[in-house]
Amino acid sequence: MARKFFGTDGIRGRTNSGVMTAAIAMRVGQAAGTHFLRGDHRHRVVIGKDTRLSGYMMESALVAGFTSVGMDVVMTGPLPTPAIAMLTREMRADLGVMISASHNPFEDNGIKLFGPDGFKLSDEAEASIEALLEEQPQLVEPGHIGRARRIEDARGRYMHAVKQSIGSDVRFDGLKVVVDCANGAAYEVTPGAIWELGAEVIAMGVEPDGTNINDGVGSTSLAAIKARVVAEGADIGIALDGDADRLIVIDEKGETVDGDQIMAAIATRLHERGKLTGGGVVATVMSNLGLERYLAGIGLTLERTQVGDRHVLERMRRGGFNVGGEQSGHMILFDHATTGDGTVAALSVLTGLVRSGKRASELLRLFEPVPQLLKNVRYDDGAPLEQDSVQQAIAEAERELGGNGRLVIRPSGTEPVIRVMAEGDDAAQVELLVDRICDAVRAAS
Repeated sequence: MARKFFGTDGIRGRTNSGVMTAAIAMRVGQAAGTHFLRGDHRHRVVIGKDTRLSGYMMESALVAGFTSVGMDVVMTGPLPTPAIAMLTREMRADLGVMISASHNPFEDNGIKLFGPDGFKLSDEAEASIEALLEEQPQLVEPGHIGRARRIEDARGRYMHAVKQSIGSDVRFDGLKVVVDCANGAAYEVTPGAIWELGAEVIAMGVEPDGTNINDGVGSTSLAAIKARVVAEGADIGIALDGDADRLIVIDEKGETVDGDQIMAAIATRLHERGKLTGGGVVATVMSNLGLERYLAGIGLTLERTQVGDRHVLERMRRGGFNVGGEQSGHMILFDHATTGDGTVAALSVLTGLVRSGKRASELLRLFEPVPQLLKNVRYDDGAPLEQDSVQQAIAEAERELGGNGRLVIRPSGTEPVIRVMAEGDDAAQVELLVDRICDAVRAAS
Protein backbone atom coordinates (compact mmCIF):
# COMPACT_ATOMS: atom_id res chain seq x y z
CA MET A 1 0.00 0.00 0.00
CA ALA A 2 1.35 3.44 -0.96
CA ARG A 3 2.06 5.65 2.03
CA LYS A 4 -0.32 8.57 2.37
CA PHE A 5 0.73 9.81 5.80
CA PHE A 6 4.06 8.35 6.91
CA GLY A 7 7.31 9.47 5.32
CA THR A 8 10.90 8.54 6.06
CA ASP A 9 10.61 9.70 9.69
CA GLY A 10 7.01 9.72 10.85
CA ILE A 11 4.42 12.17 9.56
CA ARG A 12 5.57 15.64 8.61
CA GLY A 13 4.27 18.66 6.73
CA ARG A 14 3.33 22.32 6.80
CA THR A 15 1.05 23.07 9.72
CA ASN A 16 -2.66 23.58 9.02
CA SER A 17 -2.45 21.96 5.61
CA GLY A 18 -2.06 18.52 4.06
CA VAL A 19 -1.34 15.81 6.62
CA MET A 20 -0.48 18.24 9.43
CA THR A 21 -3.85 19.54 10.59
CA ALA A 22 -5.44 19.22 14.01
CA ALA A 23 -8.16 17.00 12.53
CA ILE A 24 -5.64 14.54 11.14
CA ALA A 25 -3.58 14.65 14.34
CA MET A 26 -6.68 13.58 16.26
CA ARG A 27 -7.22 10.73 13.80
CA VAL A 28 -3.57 9.70 14.20
CA GLY A 29 -4.11 9.57 17.95
CA GLN A 30 -7.18 7.41 17.49
CA ALA A 31 -5.51 5.09 14.97
CA ALA A 32 -2.21 4.73 16.82
CA GLY A 33 -4.04 4.32 20.12
CA THR A 34 -6.23 1.59 18.65
CA HIS A 35 -3.20 -0.19 17.20
CA PHE A 36 -1.49 -0.32 20.59
CA LEU A 37 -4.54 -1.33 22.65
CA ARG A 38 -3.76 -4.80 23.85
CA GLY A 39 -4.62 -6.55 27.10
CA ASP A 40 -6.91 -5.26 29.82
CA HIS A 41 -4.51 -2.86 31.59
CA ARG A 42 -4.88 0.92 31.63
CA HIS A 43 -3.14 1.98 28.44
CA ARG A 44 -0.75 4.92 28.50
CA VAL A 45 0.88 7.18 25.91
CA VAL A 46 3.69 9.66 26.57
CA ILE A 47 3.56 12.85 24.46
CA GLY A 48 6.44 15.31 24.12
CA LYS A 49 7.06 18.20 21.76
CA ASP A 50 9.58 20.77 20.66
CA THR A 51 9.03 24.53 20.91
CA ARG A 52 6.97 25.26 17.79
CA LEU A 53 3.90 27.43 18.19
CA SER A 54 1.80 24.72 16.53
CA GLY A 55 2.89 22.21 19.16
CA TYR A 56 0.09 23.33 21.47
CA MET A 57 -2.53 22.68 18.80
CA MET A 58 -1.10 19.33 17.74
CA GLU A 59 -0.70 18.20 21.34
CA SER A 60 -4.32 19.02 22.16
CA ALA A 61 -5.55 17.21 19.04
CA LEU A 62 -3.50 14.11 19.80
CA VAL A 63 -4.70 14.09 23.40
CA ALA A 64 -8.29 14.18 22.17
CA GLY A 65 -7.61 11.30 19.80
CA PHE A 66 -5.87 9.07 22.32
CA THR A 67 -8.31 9.65 25.16
CA SER A 68 -11.28 9.04 22.86
CA VAL A 69 -10.10 5.46 22.26
CA GLY A 70 -9.39 4.84 25.93
CA MET A 71 -5.72 5.73 26.37
CA ASP A 72 -4.40 7.74 29.29
CA VAL A 73 -2.02 10.51 28.28
CA VAL A 74 1.12 11.78 30.01
CA MET A 75 2.42 15.10 28.64
CA THR A 76 6.01 16.19 29.22
CA GLY A 77 6.18 19.57 27.52
CA PRO A 78 9.28 20.47 25.44
CA LEU A 79 11.84 17.63 25.53
CA PRO A 80 14.23 16.06 23.00
CA THR A 81 12.97 13.21 20.86
CA PRO A 82 15.30 10.68 22.56
CA ALA A 83 13.88 11.71 25.93
CA ILE A 84 10.41 10.65 24.80
CA ALA A 85 11.79 7.32 23.57
CA MET A 86 13.44 6.79 26.96
CA LEU A 87 10.39 7.81 29.00
CA THR A 88 8.09 5.60 26.92
CA ARG A 89 10.14 2.59 27.96
CA GLU A 90 10.82 3.66 31.55
CA MET A 91 7.21 4.54 32.32
CA ARG A 92 5.96 1.27 30.79
CA ALA A 93 3.87 3.21 28.32
CA ASP A 94 2.25 1.48 25.37
CA LEU A 95 3.27 4.23 22.97
CA GLY A 96 5.37 7.38 22.77
CA VAL A 97 4.76 10.44 20.57
CA MET A 98 7.11 13.29 19.71
CA ILE A 99 5.59 16.36 18.07
CA SER A 100 8.40 17.87 16.02
CA ALA A 101 9.57 18.59 12.49
CA SER A 102 13.21 18.26 13.59
CA HIS A 103 15.40 20.73 11.66
CA ASN A 104 12.56 22.16 9.56
CA PRO A 105 11.35 25.79 10.02
CA PHE A 106 8.64 26.58 12.56
CA GLU A 107 5.86 26.54 9.94
CA ASP A 108 6.25 22.75 9.69
CA ASN A 109 5.51 20.14 12.29
CA GLY A 110 5.52 16.38 12.55
CA ILE A 111 4.51 13.33 14.56
CA LYS A 112 7.04 10.64 15.45
CA LEU A 113 5.85 7.44 17.10
CA PHE A 114 7.70 5.04 19.41
CA GLY A 115 6.61 1.58 20.48
CA PRO A 116 6.60 0.39 24.11
CA ASP A 117 10.24 -0.68 23.74
CA GLY A 118 11.29 2.91 22.94
CA PHE A 119 12.10 2.15 19.31
CA LYS A 120 10.64 3.83 16.25
CA LEU A 121 7.87 1.85 14.62
CA SER A 122 8.48 -0.81 12.01
CA ASP A 123 7.17 -0.45 8.47
CA GLU A 124 4.51 -3.03 9.34
CA ALA A 125 3.26 -1.05 12.35
CA GLU A 126 3.14 2.17 10.33
CA ALA A 127 1.20 0.36 7.58
CA SER A 128 -1.30 -0.90 10.15
CA ILE A 129 -1.82 2.62 11.51
CA GLU A 130 -2.16 3.97 7.95
CA ALA A 131 -4.95 1.44 7.35
CA LEU A 132 -6.71 2.39 10.59
CA LEU A 133 -6.60 6.06 9.55
CA GLU A 134 -8.92 5.19 6.67
CA GLU A 135 -11.46 3.52 8.96
CA GLN A 136 -13.99 4.84 11.45
CA PRO A 137 -12.34 5.21 14.88
CA GLN A 138 -13.27 2.70 17.57
CA LEU A 139 -14.51 5.13 20.23
CA VAL A 140 -14.93 3.86 23.79
CA GLU A 141 -17.90 4.22 26.11
CA PRO A 142 -17.94 7.46 28.19
CA GLY A 143 -16.77 5.70 31.33
CA HIS A 144 -13.66 4.39 29.58
CA ILE A 145 -12.41 7.66 28.07
CA GLY A 146 -8.76 8.22 28.96
CA ARG A 147 -7.37 10.82 31.34
CA ALA A 148 -4.62 13.34 30.58
CA ARG A 149 -2.02 14.87 32.89
CA ARG A 150 1.27 16.72 32.77
CA ILE A 151 4.35 15.56 34.63
CA GLU A 152 6.96 17.92 36.05
CA ASP A 153 9.96 15.61 36.52
CA ALA A 154 10.50 14.58 32.88
CA ARG A 155 13.43 16.98 32.33
CA GLY A 156 15.17 15.79 35.47
CA ARG A 157 14.71 12.13 34.52
CA TYR A 158 16.26 12.70 31.12
CA MET A 159 19.17 14.80 32.42
CA HIS A 160 20.00 12.07 34.95
CA ALA A 161 19.90 9.42 32.22
CA VAL A 162 22.22 11.24 29.84
CA LYS A 163 24.73 11.95 32.58
CA GLN A 164 24.75 8.24 33.40
CA SER A 165 25.86 7.53 29.81
CA ILE A 166 29.45 8.49 30.66
CA GLY A 167 31.76 7.16 33.35
CA SER A 168 31.12 8.25 36.92
CA ASP A 169 34.75 9.39 37.07
CA VAL A 170 34.38 11.84 34.17
CA ARG A 171 34.09 15.56 34.80
CA PHE A 172 34.23 18.42 32.33
CA ASP A 173 35.88 20.92 34.67
CA GLY A 174 38.10 23.30 32.74
CA LEU A 175 36.27 22.88 29.43
CA LYS A 176 34.60 25.88 27.84
CA VAL A 177 31.70 24.67 25.70
CA VAL A 178 29.37 26.63 23.42
CA VAL A 179 26.01 24.85 23.28
CA ASP A 180 23.53 25.82 20.53
CA CYS A 181 20.08 24.33 21.12
CA ALA A 182 18.42 25.77 17.98
CA ASN A 183 15.73 27.41 20.16
CA GLY A 184 14.35 23.91 20.27
CA ALA A 185 13.48 21.04 22.54
CA ALA A 186 16.82 20.80 24.37
CA TYR A 187 17.06 24.46 25.36
CA GLU A 188 17.10 23.59 29.06
CA VAL A 189 18.29 20.01 29.40
CA THR A 190 21.48 19.96 27.33
CA PRO A 191 23.15 23.12 28.65
CA GLY A 192 22.03 22.04 32.13
CA ALA A 193 23.52 18.56 31.90
CA ILE A 194 26.87 19.78 30.55
CA TRP A 195 27.07 22.52 33.20
CA GLU A 196 26.27 20.08 35.99
CA LEU A 197 29.22 17.95 34.82
CA GLY A 198 31.56 20.88 35.45
CA ALA A 199 31.99 22.68 32.13
CA GLU A 200 31.75 26.41 31.57
CA VAL A 201 28.72 26.61 29.29
CA ILE A 202 27.99 29.42 26.85
CA ALA A 203 24.43 28.76 25.76
CA MET A 204 22.82 30.06 22.59
CA GLY A 205 19.61 29.22 20.81
CA VAL A 206 17.94 28.89 24.23
CA GLU A 207 15.21 31.56 23.95
CA PRO A 208 12.36 29.88 22.06
CA ASP A 209 9.36 32.03 21.24
CA GLY A 210 7.38 29.56 19.15
CA THR A 211 8.56 30.86 15.78
CA ASN A 212 12.37 30.99 16.02
CA ILE A 213 13.21 27.28 16.16
CA ASN A 214 16.12 26.52 13.77
CA ASP A 215 16.08 30.16 12.67
CA GLY A 216 19.73 31.09 12.15
CA VAL A 217 20.82 28.69 14.89
CA GLY A 218 21.27 24.96 15.39
CA SER A 219 22.94 22.16 13.46
CA THR A 220 21.70 23.36 10.07
CA SER A 221 22.71 27.02 10.57
CA LEU A 222 26.27 26.94 11.84
CA ALA A 223 27.59 30.44 11.12
CA ALA A 224 26.55 31.82 14.50
CA ILE A 225 28.05 29.06 16.63
CA LYS A 226 31.26 29.02 14.60
CA ALA A 227 31.77 32.72 15.26
CA ARG A 228 30.87 32.30 18.93
CA VAL A 229 33.33 29.44 19.51
CA VAL A 230 36.19 31.50 18.08
CA ALA A 231 35.16 34.74 19.82
CA GLU A 232 34.87 33.04 23.22
CA GLY A 233 38.05 31.02 22.83
CA ALA A 234 35.97 27.91 23.55
CA ASP A 235 37.31 24.37 23.43
CA ILE A 236 34.39 23.08 21.38
CA GLY A 237 30.90 23.89 20.11
CA ILE A 238 27.88 21.60 20.32
CA ALA A 239 25.09 22.26 17.79
CA LEU A 240 21.77 20.43 18.04
CA ASP A 241 18.71 20.53 15.82
CA GLY A 242 15.15 21.38 16.82
CA ASP A 243 14.37 18.06 18.50
CA ALA A 244 17.97 17.35 19.59
CA ASP A 245 18.35 13.95 17.97
CA ARG A 246 21.12 15.35 15.76
CA LEU A 247 24.60 16.67 16.61
CA ILE A 248 27.17 18.66 14.67
CA VAL A 249 30.39 19.70 16.42
CA ILE A 250 32.48 22.84 15.92
CA ASP A 251 36.16 22.50 16.84
CA GLU A 252 38.18 25.18 18.63
CA LYS A 253 39.20 26.67 15.27
CA GLY A 254 35.58 27.22 14.26
CA GLU A 255 35.57 24.36 11.74
CA THR A 256 32.64 21.98 11.22
CA VAL A 257 32.89 18.35 12.30
CA ASP A 258 30.11 16.28 10.70
CA GLY A 259 28.54 13.00 11.73
CA ASP A 260 31.07 10.86 9.86
CA GLN A 261 34.00 12.28 11.81
CA ILE A 262 32.06 12.05 15.08
CA MET A 263 31.26 8.38 14.43
CA ALA A 264 34.91 7.71 13.60
CA ALA A 265 36.09 9.29 16.84
CA ILE A 266 33.56 7.55 19.08
CA ALA A 267 34.05 4.16 17.41
CA THR A 268 37.84 4.45 17.61
CA ARG A 269 37.77 5.22 21.32
CA LEU A 270 35.40 2.34 22.05
CA HIS A 271 37.44 0.00 19.86
CA GLU A 272 40.64 0.90 21.70
CA ARG A 273 38.91 0.16 25.01
CA GLY A 274 37.46 -3.13 23.77
CA LYS A 275 33.90 -1.83 24.00
CA LEU A 276 32.91 -1.54 20.33
CA THR A 277 30.49 -4.28 19.33
CA GLY A 278 29.56 -5.62 15.90
CA GLY A 279 33.04 -5.20 14.47
CA GLY A 280 32.38 -1.78 13.00
CA VAL A 281 29.91 1.05 12.47
CA VAL A 282 26.53 1.31 10.74
CA ALA A 283 25.87 4.37 8.57
CA THR A 284 23.85 5.25 5.49
CA VAL A 285 24.73 5.33 1.82
CA MET A 286 25.42 9.05 2.23
CA SER A 287 28.41 8.61 4.56
CA ASN A 288 31.72 9.54 3.03
CA LEU A 289 33.97 6.95 1.41
CA GLY A 290 36.78 8.37 3.54
CA LEU A 291 35.05 7.02 6.66
CA GLU A 292 34.82 3.56 5.12
CA ARG A 293 38.50 3.60 4.19
CA TYR A 294 39.53 4.85 7.64
CA LEU A 295 37.57 2.14 9.45
CA ALA A 296 38.99 -0.54 7.17
CA GLY A 297 42.46 0.70 8.04
CA ILE A 298 41.93 -0.07 11.72
CA GLY A 299 40.26 -3.40 11.07
CA LEU A 300 36.62 -2.29 11.25
CA THR A 301 33.75 -2.43 8.78
CA LEU A 302 31.23 0.15 7.63
CA GLU A 303 27.79 -1.32 7.13
CA ARG A 304 25.62 0.89 4.92
CA THR A 305 21.83 1.26 4.91
CA GLN A 306 19.33 3.41 3.08
CA VAL A 307 18.88 6.96 4.35
CA GLY A 308 17.11 7.34 7.69
CA ASP A 309 18.26 6.70 11.23
CA ARG A 310 15.46 4.14 11.60
CA HIS A 311 17.16 1.96 8.99
CA VAL A 312 20.52 2.44 10.69
CA LEU A 313 19.06 1.29 13.99
CA GLU A 314 17.41 -1.76 12.44
CA ARG A 315 20.78 -2.88 11.04
CA MET A 316 22.48 -2.18 14.37
CA ARG A 317 19.98 -4.37 16.19
CA ARG A 318 20.35 -7.22 13.72
CA GLY A 319 24.14 -7.14 13.74
CA GLY A 320 24.83 -6.32 17.38
CA PHE A 321 26.44 -2.93 16.64
CA ASN A 322 26.55 -0.22 19.31
CA VAL A 323 27.66 2.74 17.17
CA GLY A 324 25.82 4.06 14.14
CA GLY A 325 24.50 7.22 12.62
CA GLU A 326 24.28 9.57 9.68
CA GLN A 327 26.62 12.12 8.17
CA SER A 328 23.94 14.72 8.91
CA GLY A 329 24.47 14.22 12.63
CA HIS A 330 22.10 11.54 13.87
CA MET A 331 24.24 9.59 16.34
CA ILE A 332 22.92 6.33 17.78
CA LEU A 333 24.91 4.99 20.73
CA PHE A 334 22.97 1.84 21.35
CA ASP A 335 24.42 1.21 24.79
CA HIS A 336 22.60 4.31 26.01
CA ALA A 337 19.71 5.17 23.66
CA THR A 338 17.15 3.59 21.35
CA THR A 339 17.25 6.40 18.82
CA GLY A 340 19.52 9.25 17.73
CA ASP A 341 20.51 11.34 20.75
CA GLY A 342 22.52 14.52 20.18
CA THR A 343 23.10 15.11 23.89
CA VAL A 344 24.38 11.60 24.62
CA ALA A 345 26.69 11.85 21.60
CA ALA A 346 27.89 15.27 22.74
CA LEU A 347 28.77 13.94 26.19
CA SER A 348 30.68 11.09 24.55
CA VAL A 349 32.68 13.58 22.48
CA LEU A 350 33.40 15.73 25.53
CA THR A 351 34.51 12.63 27.42
CA GLY A 352 36.95 11.90 24.61
CA LEU A 353 38.39 15.40 24.96
CA VAL A 354 38.87 14.97 28.70
CA ARG A 355 40.37 11.49 28.55
CA SER A 356 42.68 12.12 25.59
CA GLY A 357 43.84 15.60 26.49
CA LYS A 358 43.67 16.44 22.78
CA ARG A 359 42.21 19.50 21.11
CA ALA A 360 38.92 18.97 19.30
CA SER A 361 40.55 19.61 15.92
CA GLU A 362 42.91 16.70 16.54
CA LEU A 363 40.50 14.29 18.22
CA LEU A 364 37.72 14.72 15.66
CA ARG A 365 39.64 14.70 12.36
CA LEU A 366 40.72 11.13 11.86
CA PHE A 367 40.39 10.93 8.08
CA GLU A 368 40.40 13.13 5.01
CA PRO A 369 36.95 13.11 3.39
CA VAL A 370 36.79 12.03 -0.23
CA PRO A 371 35.40 14.79 -2.50
CA GLN A 372 31.62 14.44 -2.38
CA LEU A 373 28.89 16.45 -4.09
CA LEU A 374 25.13 16.31 -3.60
CA LYS A 375 22.63 18.18 -5.79
CA ASN A 376 18.84 18.12 -5.77
CA VAL A 377 16.71 18.17 -8.91
CA ARG A 378 13.05 19.08 -8.56
CA TYR A 379 10.60 17.46 -10.96
CA ASP A 380 6.93 18.05 -11.75
CA ASP A 381 5.52 14.54 -12.07
CA GLY A 382 6.28 11.06 -13.31
CA ALA A 383 9.23 8.86 -12.38
CA PRO A 384 12.33 10.32 -14.05
CA LEU A 385 14.64 7.67 -12.57
CA GLU A 386 12.81 5.02 -14.57
CA GLN A 387 13.53 6.73 -17.90
CA ASP A 388 16.06 4.99 -20.18
CA SER A 389 18.00 8.22 -20.74
CA VAL A 390 18.53 8.67 -16.98
CA GLN A 391 19.47 5.04 -16.48
CA GLN A 392 22.00 5.35 -19.29
CA ALA A 393 23.55 8.49 -17.76
CA ILE A 394 23.87 6.71 -14.41
CA ALA A 395 25.44 3.63 -15.98
CA GLU A 396 27.98 5.75 -17.88
CA ALA A 397 28.92 7.63 -14.70
CA GLU A 398 29.42 4.36 -12.81
CA ARG A 399 31.74 3.11 -15.56
CA GLU A 400 33.79 6.30 -15.43
CA LEU A 401 34.17 6.14 -11.65
CA GLY A 402 35.20 2.52 -11.78
CA GLY A 403 36.17 1.33 -8.32
CA ASN A 404 37.35 4.75 -7.15
CA GLY A 405 34.06 6.28 -6.09
CA ARG A 406 30.34 5.89 -5.54
CA LEU A 407 27.03 7.13 -6.89
CA VAL A 408 23.86 7.45 -4.82
CA ILE A 409 20.79 8.59 -6.75
CA ARG A 410 17.47 8.44 -4.92
CA PRO A 411 14.10 10.18 -4.72
CA SER A 412 13.38 12.23 -1.63
CA GLY A 413 10.92 10.68 0.78
CA THR A 414 9.25 14.00 1.55
CA GLU A 415 9.19 16.13 -1.63
CA PRO A 416 9.29 15.78 -5.47
CA VAL A 417 13.07 15.91 -5.63
CA ILE A 418 15.73 13.54 -6.95
CA ARG A 419 18.94 13.60 -4.89
CA VAL A 420 22.09 13.01 -6.92
CA MET A 421 25.28 12.31 -4.98
CA ALA A 422 28.69 11.25 -6.23
CA GLU A 423 32.05 10.94 -4.57
CA GLY A 424 35.50 10.01 -5.79
CA ASP A 425 39.15 10.96 -5.57
CA ASP A 426 38.87 13.48 -8.42
CA ALA A 427 36.69 16.45 -7.39
CA ALA A 428 36.38 17.77 -10.93
CA GLN A 429 35.20 14.40 -12.20
CA VAL A 430 32.67 14.15 -9.37
CA GLU A 431 31.17 17.53 -10.26
CA LEU A 432 31.04 16.68 -13.95
CA LEU A 433 29.23 13.39 -13.33
CA VAL A 434 26.70 14.90 -10.93
CA ASP A 435 25.88 17.70 -13.36
CA ARG A 436 25.49 15.23 -16.22
CA ILE A 437 23.03 13.08 -14.27
CA CYS A 438 21.11 16.13 -13.06
CA ASP A 439 20.75 17.33 -16.64
CA ALA A 440 19.42 13.90 -17.65
CA VAL A 441 16.86 13.96 -14.82
CA ARG A 442 15.67 17.46 -15.80
CA ALA A 443 15.31 16.46 -19.42
CA ALA A 444 13.26 13.39 -18.47
CA SER A 445 10.87 15.13 -16.08
